[in-house]
Amino acid sequence: MRLLLFTGKGGVGKTTLAAATAAGLASRGHKTLVVSTDPAHSLGDAFAQRLGAEPAEVDHCLHAAQVDSRGLVDGIWQELRGRLKSALAGAGVDELDAEELTVLPGVDELLALTEVQRLAESGRWDTVVVDCGPTAETLRLLALPEAVSGYLNRMWQVKLAGPRGTVEAVRKLAAHLESLRSLLTDPARTGVRLVLTPERVVVAEARRTLTSLALRGIRVDGLIVNRLMPAPGVWRGAAAAWLRTRRREQDAVLAELADAGVPEFARVEHRAVEPVGLPALLEISRELYGEENPLAGNGNTGVPLLDVSEVDGGYELRVAMPLDPAAVVDLARVDDELAITVDGFRRLVALPEALRPCRITGAASDERGLVVSFEEEA
Repeated sequence: MRLLLFTGKGGVGKTTLAAATAAGLASRGHKTLVVSTDPAHSLGDAFAQRLGAEPAEVDHCLHAAQVDSRGLVDGIWQELRGRLKSALAGAGVDELDAEELTVLPGVDELLALTEVQRLAESGRWDTVVVDCGPTAETLRLLALPEAVSGYLNRMWQVKLAGPRGTVEAVRKLAAHLESLRSLLTDPARTGVRLVLTPERVVVAEARRTLTSLALRGIRVDGLIVNRLMPAPGVWRGAAAAWLRTRRREQDAVLAELADAGVPEFARVEHRAVEPVGLPALLEISRELYGEENPLAGNGNTGVPLLDVSEVDGGYELRVAMPLDPAAVVDLARVDDELAITVDGFRRLVALPEALRPCRITGAASDERGLVVSFEEEA
Protein backbone atom coordinates (compact mmCIF):
# COMPACT_ATOMS: atom_id res chain seq x y z
CA MET A 1 0.00 0.00 0.00
CA ARG A 2 1.24 3.49 -0.92
CA LEU A 3 0.02 6.73 0.67
CA LEU A 4 0.39 10.01 -1.27
CA LEU A 5 -0.36 13.30 0.49
CA PHE A 6 -0.98 16.38 -1.65
CA THR A 7 -0.62 19.81 -0.07
CA GLY A 8 0.28 23.39 -0.98
CA LYS A 9 -0.68 26.97 -0.36
CA GLY A 10 -4.40 27.62 -0.68
CA GLY A 11 -5.49 28.10 -4.28
CA VAL A 12 -2.54 26.45 -6.05
CA GLY A 13 -4.63 23.56 -7.41
CA LYS A 14 -3.64 20.70 -5.09
CA THR A 15 -7.15 19.18 -5.17
CA THR A 16 -7.15 19.03 -8.96
CA LEU A 17 -3.68 17.44 -9.07
CA ALA A 18 -4.55 14.93 -6.34
CA ALA A 19 -7.67 13.94 -8.29
CA ALA A 20 -5.70 13.78 -11.55
CA THR A 21 -3.04 11.56 -9.97
CA ALA A 22 -5.68 9.22 -8.57
CA ALA A 23 -7.44 9.07 -11.94
CA GLY A 24 -4.13 8.32 -13.68
CA LEU A 25 -3.28 5.52 -11.26
CA ALA A 26 -6.73 3.96 -11.68
CA SER A 27 -6.41 4.12 -15.48
CA ARG A 28 -3.23 2.03 -15.13
CA GLY A 29 -5.13 -0.64 -13.19
CA HIS A 30 -4.16 0.41 -9.64
CA LYS A 31 -7.01 0.13 -7.14
CA THR A 32 -7.03 3.72 -5.92
CA LEU A 33 -8.85 5.75 -3.28
CA VAL A 34 -8.63 9.53 -3.23
CA VAL A 35 -9.82 11.15 -0.03
CA SER A 36 -10.05 14.78 1.12
CA THR A 37 -9.19 15.93 4.65
CA ASP A 38 -9.51 19.60 3.67
CA PRO A 39 -12.41 21.18 5.63
CA ALA A 40 -13.23 23.19 2.49
CA HIS A 41 -14.12 20.08 0.49
CA SER A 42 -13.84 20.52 -3.27
CA LEU A 43 -12.82 17.01 -4.31
CA GLY A 44 -16.38 16.22 -5.38
CA ASP A 45 -16.36 19.35 -7.56
CA ALA A 46 -13.22 18.12 -9.35
CA PHE A 47 -14.99 14.87 -10.27
CA ALA A 48 -18.36 16.61 -10.81
CA GLN A 49 -19.83 14.07 -8.39
CA ARG A 50 -21.32 14.30 -4.91
CA LEU A 51 -19.08 12.61 -2.34
CA GLY A 52 -19.59 11.61 1.29
CA ALA A 53 -17.64 10.12 4.17
CA GLU A 54 -17.89 6.59 2.75
CA PRO A 55 -15.83 5.78 -0.37
CA ALA A 56 -17.94 5.96 -3.52
CA GLU A 57 -17.08 4.51 -6.93
CA VAL A 58 -16.05 7.17 -9.45
CA ASP A 59 -14.72 4.89 -12.16
CA HIS A 60 -13.23 1.43 -12.62
CA CYS A 61 -10.53 0.98 -9.91
CA LEU A 62 -11.24 4.49 -8.57
CA HIS A 63 -13.10 5.47 -5.39
CA ALA A 64 -13.34 8.84 -3.63
CA ALA A 65 -14.46 10.17 -0.24
CA GLN A 66 -14.47 13.32 1.89
CA VAL A 67 -13.62 12.76 5.56
CA ASP A 68 -16.21 14.12 7.98
CA SER A 69 -13.86 15.15 10.81
CA ARG A 70 -16.64 16.90 12.70
CA GLY A 71 -18.68 13.72 12.80
CA LEU A 72 -15.64 11.77 14.03
CA VAL A 73 -15.13 14.29 16.85
CA ASP A 74 -18.79 14.08 17.89
CA GLY A 75 -18.55 10.30 18.01
CA ILE A 76 -15.19 8.68 18.82
CA TRP A 77 -13.45 11.50 20.70
CA GLN A 78 -16.37 12.55 22.89
CA GLU A 79 -16.70 8.99 24.19
CA LEU A 80 -12.99 8.67 24.99
CA ARG A 81 -12.86 12.15 26.50
CA GLY A 82 -15.70 11.28 28.85
CA ARG A 83 -13.82 8.19 30.02
CA LEU A 84 -10.62 10.19 30.59
CA LYS A 85 -12.44 12.82 32.66
CA SER A 86 -13.94 10.12 34.86
CA ALA A 87 -10.54 8.47 35.29
CA LEU A 88 -8.85 11.74 36.20
CA ALA A 89 -11.57 12.55 38.71
CA GLY A 90 -11.05 9.11 40.23
CA ALA A 91 -7.34 9.92 40.60
CA GLY A 92 -8.21 12.97 42.69
CA VAL A 93 -7.80 15.58 39.96
CA ASP A 94 -10.01 18.62 40.36
CA GLU A 95 -13.01 18.70 38.02
CA LEU A 96 -11.86 21.89 36.27
CA ASP A 97 -8.32 20.50 35.84
CA ALA A 98 -9.76 17.29 34.43
CA GLU A 99 -11.75 19.37 31.94
CA GLU A 100 -8.60 21.19 30.80
CA LEU A 101 -6.50 18.02 30.59
CA THR A 102 -8.98 16.42 28.22
CA VAL A 103 -9.14 19.38 25.82
CA LEU A 104 -7.07 18.26 22.85
CA PRO A 105 -6.24 20.98 20.29
CA GLY A 106 -6.32 19.68 16.74
CA VAL A 107 -8.45 16.65 17.52
CA ASP A 108 -10.47 17.24 14.32
CA GLU A 109 -7.36 16.94 12.16
CA LEU A 110 -6.00 14.04 14.19
CA LEU A 111 -9.15 11.98 13.73
CA ALA A 112 -9.19 12.82 10.02
CA LEU A 113 -5.66 11.45 9.71
CA THR A 114 -6.66 8.40 11.74
CA GLU A 115 -9.54 7.77 9.34
CA VAL A 116 -7.12 8.01 6.41
CA GLN A 117 -4.90 5.40 8.05
CA ARG A 118 -7.90 3.13 8.63
CA LEU A 119 -8.89 3.34 4.99
CA ALA A 120 -5.31 2.90 3.80
CA GLU A 121 -4.78 -0.23 5.87
CA SER A 122 -8.14 -1.80 5.03
CA GLY A 123 -6.53 -3.72 2.16
CA ARG A 124 -9.10 -2.55 -0.39
CA TRP A 125 -6.77 -0.24 -2.32
CA ASP A 126 -3.23 -0.32 -3.67
CA THR A 127 -2.85 3.44 -3.27
CA VAL A 128 -4.56 6.10 -1.18
CA VAL A 129 -4.19 9.68 -2.44
CA VAL A 130 -4.97 12.36 0.15
CA ASP A 131 -6.08 15.88 -0.70
CA CYS A 132 -4.84 17.65 2.44
CA GLY A 133 -5.63 21.18 3.57
CA PRO A 134 -3.35 24.18 2.85
CA THR A 135 0.26 23.84 4.01
CA ALA A 136 -0.17 25.47 7.43
CA GLU A 137 -2.99 23.07 8.32
CA THR A 138 -1.09 20.12 6.85
CA LEU A 139 2.05 20.85 8.90
CA ARG A 140 -0.07 20.96 12.03
CA LEU A 141 -1.82 17.76 10.97
CA LEU A 142 1.42 15.86 10.37
CA ALA A 143 2.91 17.07 13.66
CA LEU A 144 -0.07 15.88 15.71
CA PRO A 145 0.84 12.20 16.27
CA GLU A 146 4.08 13.19 18.01
CA ALA A 147 2.52 16.11 19.87
CA VAL A 148 -0.41 14.07 21.17
CA SER A 149 1.96 11.31 22.31
CA GLY A 150 3.62 13.93 24.51
CA TYR A 151 0.20 15.01 25.76
CA LEU A 152 -0.62 11.43 26.77
CA ASN A 153 2.71 11.09 28.56
CA ARG A 154 1.90 14.19 30.61
CA MET A 155 -1.44 12.66 31.51
CA TRP A 156 0.33 9.56 32.84
CA GLN A 157 2.40 11.83 35.07
CA VAL A 158 -0.74 12.65 37.08
CA LYS A 159 -1.01 8.90 37.77
CA LEU A 160 -4.14 8.30 35.77
CA ALA A 161 -6.44 5.93 37.61
CA GLY A 162 -9.85 4.58 36.86
CA PRO A 163 -11.60 1.69 35.18
CA ARG A 164 -9.31 -0.77 33.46
CA GLY A 165 -11.12 -0.18 30.17
CA THR A 166 -10.29 3.54 30.27
CA VAL A 167 -6.60 2.96 30.93
CA GLU A 168 -6.50 0.37 28.16
CA ALA A 169 -8.20 2.82 25.79
CA VAL A 170 -5.51 5.44 26.45
CA ARG A 171 -2.75 2.88 25.95
CA LYS A 172 -4.29 1.80 22.66
CA LEU A 173 -4.50 5.44 21.56
CA ALA A 174 -0.81 5.95 22.38
CA ALA A 175 0.14 2.81 20.44
CA HIS A 176 -2.02 3.90 17.53
CA LEU A 177 -0.34 7.31 17.43
CA GLU A 178 3.04 5.66 17.29
CA SER A 179 1.92 3.49 14.36
CA LEU A 180 0.56 6.62 12.66
CA ARG A 181 3.87 8.44 13.13
CA SER A 182 5.69 5.40 11.78
CA LEU A 183 3.47 5.36 8.69
CA LEU A 184 4.03 9.05 7.96
CA THR A 185 7.82 8.90 8.33
CA ASP A 186 8.32 5.74 6.26
CA PRO A 187 9.30 6.80 2.72
CA ALA A 188 8.58 3.29 1.46
CA ARG A 189 4.91 3.77 2.34
CA THR A 190 4.27 7.52 2.41
CA GLY A 191 5.18 10.37 0.09
CA VAL A 192 4.24 14.04 0.10
CA ARG A 193 3.60 15.90 -3.15
CA LEU A 194 4.01 19.65 -2.69
CA VAL A 195 2.06 21.74 -5.20
CA LEU A 196 3.04 25.34 -5.94
CA THR A 197 2.51 28.01 -8.55
CA PRO A 198 5.51 29.92 -9.99
CA GLU A 199 5.12 32.98 -7.76
CA ARG A 200 7.71 34.22 -5.25
CA VAL A 201 5.32 34.30 -2.29
CA VAL A 202 4.15 30.74 -2.98
CA VAL A 203 7.70 29.46 -3.56
CA ALA A 204 8.87 31.03 -0.28
CA GLU A 205 6.15 29.16 1.60
CA ALA A 206 6.98 25.94 -0.24
CA ARG A 207 10.63 26.17 0.83
CA ARG A 208 9.61 26.68 4.46
CA THR A 209 7.31 23.68 4.13
CA LEU A 210 10.17 21.51 2.84
CA THR A 211 12.23 22.47 5.87
CA SER A 212 9.42 21.87 8.35
CA LEU A 213 8.56 18.47 6.91
CA ALA A 214 12.21 17.42 6.85
CA LEU A 215 12.49 18.26 10.55
CA ARG A 216 9.54 15.96 11.17
CA GLY A 217 11.26 13.17 9.28
CA ILE A 218 8.63 13.35 6.50
CA ARG A 219 10.08 13.41 3.00
CA VAL A 220 8.64 15.28 0.04
CA ASP A 221 8.99 12.90 -2.90
CA GLY A 222 7.60 15.25 -5.53
CA LEU A 223 7.23 18.95 -6.30
CA ILE A 224 4.68 20.03 -8.90
CA VAL A 225 4.65 23.50 -10.41
CA ASN A 226 1.08 24.17 -11.52
CA ARG A 227 -0.45 26.81 -13.80
CA LEU A 228 2.63 27.56 -15.83
CA MET A 229 1.74 29.96 -18.64
CA PRO A 230 2.05 28.41 -22.11
CA ALA A 231 4.74 29.85 -24.35
CA PRO A 232 3.06 32.16 -26.92
CA GLY A 233 5.41 31.12 -29.76
CA VAL A 234 5.32 33.46 -32.75
CA TRP A 235 2.04 35.10 -31.77
CA ARG A 236 1.84 38.87 -31.92
CA GLY A 237 -0.27 41.51 -30.28
CA ALA A 238 -0.95 42.72 -26.74
CA ALA A 239 -2.15 39.34 -25.46
CA ALA A 240 0.99 37.58 -26.74
CA ALA A 241 3.21 40.26 -25.18
CA TRP A 242 1.43 39.80 -21.86
CA LEU A 243 1.92 36.03 -22.05
CA ARG A 244 5.64 36.40 -22.82
CA THR A 245 6.14 38.79 -19.92
CA ARG A 246 4.26 36.56 -17.49
CA ARG A 247 6.09 33.43 -18.64
CA ARG A 248 9.48 35.18 -18.28
CA GLU A 249 8.58 36.10 -14.70
CA GLN A 250 7.56 32.53 -13.95
CA ASP A 251 10.73 31.11 -15.53
CA ALA A 252 12.83 33.50 -13.39
CA VAL A 253 11.10 32.24 -10.23
CA LEU A 254 11.69 28.61 -11.22
CA ALA A 255 15.37 29.35 -11.97
CA GLU A 256 15.74 30.79 -8.46
CA LEU A 257 14.07 27.68 -7.06
CA ALA A 258 16.51 25.41 -8.92
CA ASP A 259 19.53 27.50 -7.88
CA ALA A 260 18.48 27.14 -4.23
CA GLY A 261 18.99 23.38 -4.40
CA VAL A 262 15.29 22.49 -4.36
CA PRO A 263 14.68 19.00 -5.82
CA GLU A 264 13.59 18.55 -9.41
CA PHE A 265 10.00 19.49 -10.08
CA ALA A 266 7.28 18.54 -12.57
CA ARG A 267 5.26 21.13 -14.51
CA VAL A 268 1.63 21.52 -15.50
CA GLU A 269 0.49 24.30 -17.83
CA HIS A 270 -2.39 26.64 -17.10
CA ARG A 271 -5.60 25.75 -18.88
CA ALA A 272 -8.14 28.02 -20.46
CA VAL A 273 -11.00 25.84 -19.22
CA GLU A 274 -11.40 24.66 -15.63
CA PRO A 275 -10.47 20.94 -15.47
CA VAL A 276 -13.60 19.21 -14.17
CA GLY A 277 -14.55 15.57 -14.69
CA LEU A 278 -12.56 12.43 -15.47
CA PRO A 279 -11.56 13.25 -19.09
CA ALA A 280 -10.03 16.59 -18.07
CA LEU A 281 -8.31 15.06 -15.04
CA LEU A 282 -6.84 12.23 -17.13
CA GLU A 283 -5.47 14.82 -19.58
CA ILE A 284 -3.65 16.53 -16.69
CA SER A 285 -2.35 13.18 -15.48
CA ARG A 286 -0.87 12.45 -18.92
CA GLU A 287 0.82 15.86 -19.01
CA LEU A 288 2.12 15.44 -15.47
CA TYR A 289 3.42 11.87 -15.64
CA GLY A 290 3.55 10.89 -19.31
CA GLU A 291 4.59 7.23 -19.44
CA GLU A 292 6.16 7.37 -15.97
CA ASN A 293 4.63 5.70 -12.94
CA PRO A 294 2.77 8.34 -10.85
CA LEU A 295 4.02 6.56 -7.72
CA ALA A 296 7.63 7.34 -8.62
CA GLY A 297 8.46 10.69 -7.05
CA ASN A 298 11.14 13.15 -8.07
CA GLY A 299 12.26 14.19 -4.59
CA ASN A 300 15.27 13.29 -2.45
CA THR A 301 13.65 10.48 -0.46
CA GLY A 302 16.78 8.42 0.11
CA VAL A 303 18.70 10.90 2.27
CA PRO A 304 18.33 10.31 6.03
CA LEU A 305 17.47 13.26 8.25
CA LEU A 306 20.58 12.71 10.40
CA ASP A 307 23.96 11.53 9.18
CA VAL A 308 27.07 11.28 11.39
CA SER A 309 30.62 11.25 10.06
CA GLU A 310 33.98 11.15 11.84
CA VAL A 311 36.39 14.05 11.28
CA ASP A 312 39.74 14.95 12.80
CA GLY A 313 39.18 15.60 16.47
CA GLY A 314 35.50 14.68 16.58
CA TYR A 315 32.32 14.25 14.58
CA GLU A 316 30.04 16.12 12.20
CA LEU A 317 26.28 15.74 12.27
CA ARG A 318 24.45 16.72 9.09
CA VAL A 319 20.74 17.54 9.44
CA ALA A 320 19.47 17.15 5.87
CA MET A 321 16.85 19.76 5.07
CA PRO A 322 16.58 22.57 2.49
CA LEU A 323 17.34 25.97 3.99
CA ASP A 324 16.68 29.44 2.67
CA PRO A 325 19.81 31.64 2.96
CA ALA A 326 17.69 34.13 4.90
CA ALA A 327 16.34 31.52 7.34
CA VAL A 328 16.83 32.25 11.03
CA VAL A 329 18.31 29.12 12.62
CA ASP A 330 18.90 28.47 16.31
CA LEU A 331 20.47 25.41 17.96
CA ALA A 332 20.49 24.33 21.58
CA ARG A 333 21.57 21.17 23.43
CA VAL A 334 18.85 19.77 25.71
CA ASP A 335 20.26 16.72 27.48
CA ASP A 336 20.52 14.04 24.78
CA GLU A 337 18.51 16.01 22.24
CA LEU A 338 19.25 18.81 19.81
CA ALA A 339 16.68 21.61 19.74
CA ILE A 340 16.53 22.97 16.19
CA THR A 341 14.51 26.12 15.49
CA VAL A 342 14.09 27.37 11.92
CA ASP A 343 12.07 30.54 11.38
CA GLY A 344 10.17 29.92 14.61
CA PHE A 345 9.46 26.22 13.91
CA ARG A 346 11.08 24.10 16.67
CA ARG A 347 11.84 20.40 16.82
CA LEU A 348 13.68 18.26 19.35
CA VAL A 349 15.83 15.67 17.58
CA ALA A 350 17.35 12.77 19.53
CA LEU A 351 21.12 12.74 19.12
CA PRO A 352 22.75 9.56 17.80
CA GLU A 353 24.30 7.56 20.64
CA ALA A 354 27.89 8.29 19.57
CA LEU A 355 27.33 12.04 20.01
CA ARG A 356 25.70 12.01 23.43
CA PRO A 357 28.99 12.20 25.39
CA CYS A 358 30.21 15.02 23.12
CA ARG A 359 29.86 18.78 23.21
CA ILE A 360 28.91 21.10 20.35
CA THR A 361 31.84 23.14 19.02
CA GLY A 362 30.28 24.85 16.02
CA ALA A 363 27.63 24.86 13.31
CA ALA A 364 27.21 25.96 9.72
CA SER A 365 24.40 25.83 7.16
CA ASP A 366 23.99 25.62 3.40
CA GLU A 367 21.15 24.89 0.98
CA ARG A 368 21.27 21.19 1.96
CA GLY A 369 20.84 21.78 5.68
CA LEU A 370 22.86 22.08 8.86
CA VAL A 371 26.29 20.73 9.78
CA VAL A 372 26.93 20.63 13.54
CA SER A 373 30.44 19.92 14.85
CA PHE A 374 31.02 17.85 18.00
CA GLU A 375 34.08 16.83 19.99
CA GLU A 376 34.43 14.44 22.87
CA GLU A 377 34.54 15.87 26.37
CA ALA A 378 38.06 15.99 27.80
